[in-house]
Amino acid sequence: MFGKVMRKGAILMAMFAFTTGLFAESVAWAGKYPRMIRIAPGRVMVNKPVKIGVNKSLIVELGENAADVLVSNPKVADAVVRSSRQIYIMAGEAPGQTNIFIFGKGGRRIANLELSVELDVGDLQRSIASHVRGARVTAESINGSIVLSGTVPNPADAKRAFDIAARFAGDPAKVLSVIAIKGRQQVNLRVVIAEVQRNVIKQLGIDLAAKISNGSFLSNLVSENPFPVQGKVISSSRISANVGFGGSYVAAQLRALEQTGVMRTLAEPNLTAISGETADFLVGGEFPVPVGRTDNQITIEFKKYGIGLSFTPVVMSGGRISLRVKTEVSELTNDGALQLQGGGDSGSSLTLPGLRVRRAETTVELPSGGSIVMAGLIKDDIRKALSGWPGLMKLPVLGALFKSHDYQRAQTELAIFVTPILVDPMATSAITRPDKNFAPASDAAGIFLNRINRMYRLNNGKGSGTYYGSYGFIYE
Repeated sequence: MFGKVMRKGAILMAMFAFTTGLFAESVAWAGKYPRMIRIAPGRVMVNKPVKIGVNKSLIVELGENAADVLVSNPKVADAVVRSSRQIYIMAGEAPGQTNIFIFGKGGRRIANLELSVELDVGDLQRSIASHVRGARVTAESINGSIVLSGTVPNPADAKRAFDIAARFAGDPAKVLSVIAIKGRQQVNLRVVIAEVQRNVIKQLGIDLAAKISNGSFLSNLVSENPFPVQGKVISSSRISANVGFGGSYVAAQLRALEQTGVMRTLAEPNLTAISGETADFLVGGEFPVPVGRTDNQITIEFKKYGIGLSFTPVVMSGGRISLRVKTEVSELTNDGALQLQGGGDSGSSLTLPGLRVRRAETTVELPSGGSIVMAGLIKDDIRKALSGWPGLMKLPVLGALFKSHDYQRAQTELAIFVTPILVDPMATSAITRPDKNFAPASDAAGIFLNRINRMYRLNNGKGSGTYYGSYGFIYE
């Protein structure tokens, strides 16, 4: 049995050697490009595509004597006839294409090589495999450019492979990356934007009006000092006192006003984006702004305002997330407003409001579930002005009768809390809609028991214990 197997193997080997010697050529490879081509006797190699690296060489061994060798573009490659049956092909210093024709005795064509000189990317591919773990990247040189294909675990590895190829090529514009990401991950960004504003306004002023009459002598005294910070009186409340004697009188008005206001702005946007993509969020509105006028037609553009969020996540190795965050809180204000007067007899005017903007933009690197706080966005604006009679307003104690005091302080603090989390999909059966099993209460329950909806259980489960008190939506 063993002898029969040996005889069959010997016969197959003899047939393969006979076929190779008569009809086929053999190619010896070294790395990514061939180093030797053998052409059997009587064999013609027609339009054979051959790639060779820049500054590399190739040996062509013939089965018969060569009489002539023709190279169409000697700048790309050159052929050196070592012997009548051995030819050296040496590539130039730049990528390109050329044809090499080899003729035998009597002008018989032996070979026609379609030669392409490209960058030898074997070292590049080995470097990418060494420095990018889990990557299956193939580098290919095409007309002097490098094309990267294959798959990598995350976008950070794709960027690393591109950087290595760009350094190898010497110019990032010569590198084309079509690398695919294995299961691009999604990132959920939980953001809390909290802002507290506190405004304090104080106005104190005394207005005097006096009339002194003595025979033919008449004198009037009027003192009404403005409030330059506010530009107006915040309230019409005042205390008045009149004293008269004979044909004379003295009237005084005291305006002591104070106004305190606190405002809280809070938004909690949650956005989900694929790694490497950008997600935007805006809660607010748009206001019209005229930008041009042609043939009595006004062109309007709408400007956005409110609480905006834009972020671009990139998932890196080790579950870390590189995050570019841009947040903005804006509101309409009369500060910096522009008023345009209309033409014609109507005399109409148009007021364009200004925008008060608080903006923060940064790039951070966080683990999944980690948080960062962007705080310190504090504004403390204090304005104070005194108006009154020159000289008299500087008198001790009595100077208060001849001046007004206007004070304003505006304090603002903005804090932004950012938490990126890697997202995993979940089954639809595990999701419960907020309106599931919702039903309005009956008229009797609404009138006598003050119920606005019926009580229900989720997934037909049984409640544990009894709940006493109000239930429903809670707003603080």
